[in-house]
Order: sequence, then structure tokens, then C-alpha cells
Amino acid sequence: MHTHTFSLPAAVHSIVITTIFLLATPAASAQQASTNDVQELRSLVLQLQQRVEKLETQLAAKSATPGQPVAPSSQPTPEPPASAATSAVASSAPVAQTDHEAIAALRDTTVNVALDGYYAYNFNHPVGRVNLLRAYDVLSNNFSLSQASVVMEHAPDLTAGRRFGARVDLMFGQATDSLAGNPANEPRPQIYRNIFQAYGTYIAPVGKGLNIDFGKWSSSLGIEGTYNKDQLNYSRSYWFNFLPYYHMGVRANYKFNDQFAVNYWIVNGTNQAEATNGFKDEMFGFVATPRKSVTWTFSYYLGQENPDRIVTNTPGPVPVQPGLTFVEISPAPDGRLHIFDSYVNWNATSKLALALEGDYVIQRTWRNSAPGESSAPRRNDGGAAYIHYQLTPKLGLAGRTEYMMDHGGAFSNINQALKEATATFDYQLSDGFLMRYEWRRDFSNTPTFFTDTQGILTRQQSTATVGLMWWWGQKQGSW
Repeated sequence: MHTHTFSLPAAVHSIVITTIFLLATPAASAQQASTNDVQELRSLVLQLQQRVEKLETQLAAKSATPGQPVAPSSQPTPEPPASAATSAVASSAPVAQTDHEAIAALRDTTVNVALDGYYAYNFNHPVGRVNLLRAYDVLSNNFSLSQASVVMEHAPDLTAGRRFGARVDLMFGQATDSLAGNPANEPRPQIYRNIFQAYGTYIAPVGKGLNIDFGKWSSSLGIEGTYNKDQLNYSRSYWFNFLPYYHMGVRANYKFNDQFAVNYWIVNGTNQAEATNGFKDEMFGFVATPRKSVTWTFSYYLGQENPDRIVTNTPGPVPVQPGLTFVEISPAPDGRLHIFDSYVNWNATSKLALALEGDYVIQRTWRNSAPGESSAPRRNDGGAAYIHYQLTPKLGLAGRTEYMMDHGGAFSNINQALKEATATFDYQLSDGFLMRYEWRRDFSNTPTFFTDTQGILTRQQSTATVGLMWWWGQKQGSW
């Protein structure tokens, strides 16, 4: 056995010894640098010597015969004196700590992106390629971008001692114009159009925690939601299209236990980031979970959606925001809006899910208007039923049927009974990429739907649609 030893070249030792000797000579030091510079140079040389000795020890350990201990260095390691160099290293610690805290603050923030596009074919070949009474799949014979969304969320977490949180949803595409593009509801829709949701959250220390949100959020009236990847079908129901999309205001949720929670909102109105009158709408509701597989949601919404002004872009008596003026409506209608919305979700088995929704909506122009008058209340009632069966982890089937009696044409501008049936086939190629194939047929008891001849209407329309959805990010579950 041969034991290999390691030593630095003589030239390196000579340089180190010579440098130490120069540092030890006051006259030479005085000629070359100031006292502070000498102290700093001495510190650097001592640190260099320490590192050289450590390197010698490590290399000797690697070269030693297995099982043979390595002799420690015979020379003691001197402690480096405090100097400008060590102070500089110490001063960098707060900066590193600040960076670490900033990264830790963003650790629970999720950034998520979704793309949703489709191609739909309408067998009526409608003039203008319009799929009537649809919320998102509004065009036929057209490659369409329905949604391009970015969702950023920093949710509160009581276990981590964080009571505050926030969420922002930015949305672009056809669905955005459907959601926030109606000037009848928004005096300045272009300001809010791409901000679908933006709200802050605070969990107040009341009982088990009172959840309070302020800002603009997606309405929970109706069983269907905004993001297509979380729905059973590609197209949306009549009730999703008719009920509010979003609200601006304050909402509170208190969960008594795992079986029962209550909700309360006070908001500007339905689909109103900026109010059209001085009335503040309210919602009272609850969510009951009698079993883990069953969830029942009930909501009662009280509003006043009649505007008390006309918004114009011409000079008027009341100047307001840049480019807009208001003309007073006097007397302003004061009729109330009442929405009763209830739906139940039941996960019957690990593969089979069922859902049922029922709605009753009544809207009055004047509070004292009665049936038979010119300003008689408009009423909508009906509901929808859903079924979904997961054949395999990648393949799923879904169906929906619904009915809406549109008294007074509050939804369709025609007094009619609307029905539809939808069948959907899902194929999930991978996590975050879903292909959805759908066939849907709409019916009415009155000619309503467009045909290939302008001015000629028919009582039904059938569509076939292929939807493609991509999404990625850290947020788990439904968005």
C-alpha cells in the first residue's frame, strides 16, 4: 500500500510567507497602504491561509488508504480579526433575509392560465352565423376563442396565521363580451370588461371565522359556473344565460359546522360594477350538506334593477365621468326583482353524479304593477336536470335537459316556453387538456330561432360543437 500525501507548491508557500512578512513590517506597510488597508489585507490573507489548509486536509483524506485516519493539521487555525471584509459579508445578511421573506410571501400564491376555444356547426345555417340564446358558444361555422383567462390568488390560511387574501381573474375573448359587455347594465363597460373577478378577503375572528369579501365576484346564483373545464357540458343553460353573471359589493359567509353555512350579500346590482340607481341589492342564502355526497344551495335575491338615469355621451345637464353625462329619469321606476334559486348536487357513486336546479324570477317595473296592466310583472320559472358518468379516468358522458317559461319575454323578448336537450362526450388527453364533443337541440312553442333566410324564424335549432380546453397552474380543483 502506498500512502499519497499532498502539499502545495513551494511557490505558493513562499508567496504566503512573504506576504505575512510584509504585513508584519510597519515601514513597508506605511509605504504601500494606510492602516485600514493593511488590516483588511491581513484579514484576507489569514482567510486564504485557512482555506488552503482546509483544502490540504480534504485532499489528503481523499488520497489516504481506506480505513487509515488522516492526521489533523499540526498548525492551529488562527481566528481572523474583524475587518471591513467580514463586515461586508455580515451586512449582506439582511438583504438575503429580505429576499427570503419576499419569496416566502409568494409561496402560497397561485398563478393559473386557461384557454378555451371551440368550433360549432348550426344545422339551421342561420343568417349571421348566430346561435341564438347562447351564452358563450354564440357563433356557428367559426373557429372561436371563447376564453383566455389568467387567475391569480393568494388565499387566506388560518393555520398559517394569515387572515387576509385576494384574487384577480383577467378574462379575454367572446365570453368576456357576453359577461361584461352590455351598456344597459354598465355605463362604462370597457373599464371593467377584462376584470371578471377582483376581490379581497378577510376572515374576521368571529366564532369559527367570518369570511368577508369585498370587490367584484362571480355570481353563485345558478348551478353552472364561468370556467368551462369545471362544467358538465360545453354550452351553457338558459338559466346560466339569464341569471346574473357577477356582482360588485360585499359578501359574507359563516360556516357553523360541516353541515351548514349561511351567506349574505349587499351589492350594486346584477351585472353592475357601477350602480344604475341608488338601491342596494341583497342576497340571503344557505348551503346545507346533510351527507358528504349531497350539497343543497338555496338563495333569495332582492333587487331593484330599473335605472334612474339615462347615460349619454353627448353634453348634458349632469357631467360625470369623462365622456359621459346623465339625464335624469323622473319619475324613476321602483319595481323590485325577486330571484329564488335552489340546486342540489348528489355524487351517487364515485363515477355517477346527478344535479337538479329550480328557479323562480319575477321582475316588476313599478312596485304596485299587477298582472293585466301594461307594466305587468315579467316572470320566469323552470329548472334543469344534469347527469354525468365517468366511464374511465379519461372518458366521460354528460347530459342536460331544461325548461324555462319566459312570461313577458324577460329572457328572450318573446313570451314563450323554451326547452333544450344536450349530450356531451369528454376525452381528457392529459391533466390540463380536455376535448369536449357536444350535440344540442333547442325547442320553443313559438318561432324563435334564425334560419338561412333573414326574417324567417323556426321553432328549433340543432348544433354540434367541438370544444378544446387547456389549463395549467398551481390551483387545485374548481376555479
